[in-house]
Amino acid sequence: MGGHDRITPEGRRFLGQIEQLKKLQVQVGFQAGAAADEDGVDIANIAMWNELGTSRSPARPFMRKSVDENTDKIKSMCARQLKRLAQGASAQDILEKIGVFQKGLIQRKIVDGTFEPNAPSTIRKKGSSRPLIDTGRMRQSVNFIIRRKGAD
Repeated sequence: MGGHDRITPEGRRFLGQIEQLKKLQVQVGFQAGAAADEDGVDIANIAMWNELGTSRSPARPFMRKSVDENTDKIKSMCARQLKRLAQGASAQDILEKIGVFQKGLIQRKIVDGTFEPNAPSTIRKKGSSRPLIDTGRMRQSVNFIIRRKGAD
């Protein structure tokens, strides 16, 4: 008799979900082509230009800061999800919870982050010195997808 003969049905299910976690990943941010602005510019590009900066505007790294400034919260959340997996939650459910959690961190950073204020010309155009917030479209476009590792 092999060692696998002694594994309970719950143990087999748990090992199966671990195998699923090895094959899947959650990607949080902006999905290219998922949302274009009124002028046809992809929201993923707008987010990238804000995150990294351009020749005309400073970097406002809201995505990086959402991770860097919340590492303890992220570790704690992931530890809770591992416990849930051991208690019977599925790999899909775990990844969805992680996606929703990180999406919320990014959205909060867009709203609450301290970044260099808008240029006077931008303030005149949109009526606010607050960077990253104009119509709220970028914040609303933050999303996540769960996909197989290595998938395009």
